[in-house]
Amino acid sequence: MGILVLLLTAVIFVVSCNSSGAPRPRGHFRIDLPEKLYIVYDSICPFTFEYPAYGVIVTDPGATEPCWFNIEFPRYRGKIHLSYKEVNGNIGLLIEDAHKLAYKHTVKAEAIEENYWENREKNVFGTVYLIQGNAASSIQFYLTDSVSNYLRGSLYFEVQPDKDSLAPVIDFFREDVIHLVESLEWK
Repeated sequence: MGILVLLLTAVIFVVSCNSSGAPRPRGHFRIDLPEKLYIVYDSICPFTFEYPAYGVIVTDPGATEPCWFNIEFPRYRGKIHLSYKEVNGNIGLLIEDAHKLAYKHTVKAEAIEENYWENREKNVFGTVYLIQGNAASSIQFYLTDSVSNYLRGSLYFEVQPDKDSLAPVIDFFREDVIHLVESLEWK
């Protein structure tokens, strides 16, 4: 009987040790993304644009200006922060401010790509900053007519930055930010 128990224990030990011992790869949650659909934003602000229907316009609680607000995406814990300023001979300072704010992310960014935007028909000019890596903001931009209007925007997620797990969501919302930029018109 003792030999049978010893033999059975040895068989169980040998059979149970067939795992490779290698660590399992880390998995990420599956994220269901909505269908692209856009709504026109038209308010008291001196501009219009199209934003995603799955976004909610929320006035920025710390706003010191009437046209500072967020497009929030509660399901994804993300938001596009928008701030408008009237240009009063200070366009150079406003552009430099946008540049500095984008480049504050160099500590965590792997790369920052500047894409200049120009739509002469709508009199909209600016720069879109695509920020790669584990930065807090993955895309920022400013748009202006160089004379009267200036709008700055940035995409943020209220989660710990992880480029691998956030990549599909960042790519998805990057398209929405680009659509906003392309559809913006001054009143």
